[in-house]
Amino acid sequence: MRSRSEDLELLIAVVDCGGFSAAARQLDVPVAKVSRAIQRLELQLETPLLNRTTRSVTLTSEGRAFVDRIREGLGLLTEAEEAMRQSRERPSGTLRVDAATPFLLHQLVPLIGRFCQAYPGIELELTASEGIINLLEQRTDMAIRIGGLEDSTLHARPLGRSPLQLVASPRYLERHGVPVSPAALRDHRLLGFINAGNLNYWPVAGLPQTSANIKTQVNTSSGEVMRQLCIAGEGIACLSRFMIQDDLAQGRLVSLMADRIISPNSREQVQAVYYRSTALSSRITAFLDFIAPRLQLQ
Repeated sequence: MRSRSEDLELLIAVVDCGGFSAAARQLDVPVAKVSRAIQRLELQLETPLLNRTTRSVTLTSEGRAFVDRIREGLGLLTEAEEAMRQSRERPSGTLRVDAATPFLLHQLVPLIGRFCQAYPGIELELTASEGIINLLEQRTDMAIRIGGLEDSTLHARPLGRSPLQLVASPRYLERHGVPVSPAALRDHRLLGFINAGNLNYWPVAGLPQTSANIKTQVNTSSGEVMRQLCIAGEGIACLSRFMIQDDLAQGRLVSLMADRIISPNSREQVQAVYYRSTALSSRITAFLDFIAPRLQLQ
């Protein structure tokens, strides 16, 4: 039996996915069902909610105000349902989590065994993405992101800060010398990220305060590859402490110009992001409540 809330959820899906077909694929329902739901809502409200073209679907001004309100309402309904469900049972079902490879390897992997013991009903799916992904398109429930958050449609839960450090291997420093000032970095091989925006911003006092303030010689899309390049003596990198703590302790890497690092800065932030109206809140909450106090970010 069709419910009014189902039609409202289909409308939200069309808005979030950018079209009828994309929403239907995401929810695994016929496109005709999505179209009929929108038509019913517009007839009941006697107001067009969407502007339709052959290439895109956008909200009318009335539709935008309506969607903002129903997001709040559906969110409250979801929270009430989840609270009731949690009072009866432990969280269960699939939870899809995405993070950059270094965060997965150095922070999440050591915790997964204990989490699965604590929550045997949750089936985890872990994916590694080096850049920012669209949660809907990638069928991902939650992502761990490093750095600032710009997408206002996402809910963010801060997990802490992980300081940045300039590092190089002892072998590299023996061959090329130790840079003692930001200006000296011009004479060294610097490791950077490909098409990564502010990831090539090094928060070092004395360097230009621009989005990409270094000239790199070797570039990669992966933070873990950059770490390995640095350990192999291929250059100087600016990396989050959460992925190099053991390397510093074991002497595989050496910290450089620690007193010149500007902190706090946007690249230090670690946060979990997911859609505000998600129906997976019990699984997400269980996962975040478990990992947050156990992360080693400093």
